[in-house]
Amino acid sequence: MAVTPMMVQVGRRESFNAAHRLHDPGLSEDENRRLFGKCVNLHGHNYLLEVTVVGGIDPTSGYVVDLKRLSDIMCRCIIQDVDHRNLNTDVPWLGGVIPTAENLALIFWDRLLAELPAGQLRTVRVWETDKNWAEVGDQA
Repeated sequence: MAVTPMMVQVGRRESFNAAHRLHDPGLSEDENRRLFGKCVNLHGHNYLLEVTVVGGIDPTSGYVVDLKRLSDIMCRCIIQDVDHRNLNTDVPWLGGVIPTAENLALIFWDRLLAELPAGQLRTVRVWETDKNWAEVGDQA
């Protein structure tokens, strides 16, 4: 039986705990408080990072990607630097960035894009809480 080649999406989820505060140094404390509310105060989250890749299934392994390898990339490029850290002060590659879920998703995308085969990265989703998330994706 012949199988039609298809693109298949697979994903991996990793977690990390980190503190941050939403604060724009170009604004006054009152303006920051109006813009960010209580999130202007230092606080923490139990984040989830979800990464989806796409590709054909390798006929030898049956994988699109070895999910252990994807986990290793996520941990090496992101998790080891952000877990149990203050995102505003402890992560050099986040310097000058307001660490919203949106900004984290964009920056995490860039860090992963350099480590995966061209065209394989499909989405990066950052869950800040069980209700709030931001996603960056290549929907091509």
